[in-house]
Amino acid sequence: MLVLLDFSPIRPEFGLLLWSTIIFILFYLVLGKFAFKPIVNALKKREHDIQDALDESKKAREEVANMKSENAALLAQAREERSKMLQEAKDIKNKMISEAKDKAKEEANKIVTNAKIEIENQKKAALLEVKNQVGVIAIEIAEKLLNKELSNNANHKSFVDQLVDDIKLN
Repeated sequence: MLVLLDFSPIRPEFGLLLWSTIIFILFYLVLGKFAFKPIVNALKKREHDIQDALDESKKAREEVANMKSENAALLAQAREERSKMLQEAKDIKNKMISEAKDKAKEEANKIVTNAKIEIENQKKAALLEVKNQVGVIAIEIAEKLLNKELSNNANHKSFVDQLVDDIKLN
């Protein structure tokens, strides 16, 4: 018992220190062979798996970024095509409207021209009819005047002679 009372962990003896060191070295070698190597291998495998996961996530991010840029390019192209289609539709609409306006103007000009020609023809016909009626009235008046003036035979003979003389001169 005395030995135990003299024991102090603060001041170890040489034998205790030697045996503790030998046991620690043996324990370290056994643990190194059976425990540390599998733990180190598991840690290396885990590190490798984590690195693979990081690489895959980086690759996935790059693919997502590429897809976003492709989607943006496709969206821009679709917008451009939509804009072109709308512009073409506007151009076609404007062309159709201008063609319709031109056709309407052409038809209106034809109608106006035909109306002017018809008015001119009716005017000429009216003037011709007025001239004919005036001519007929003038002939009737002349006939009545001549009948009155030439009611006697002597006047009649002298008038016919004067007309023959006038015709010979012309």
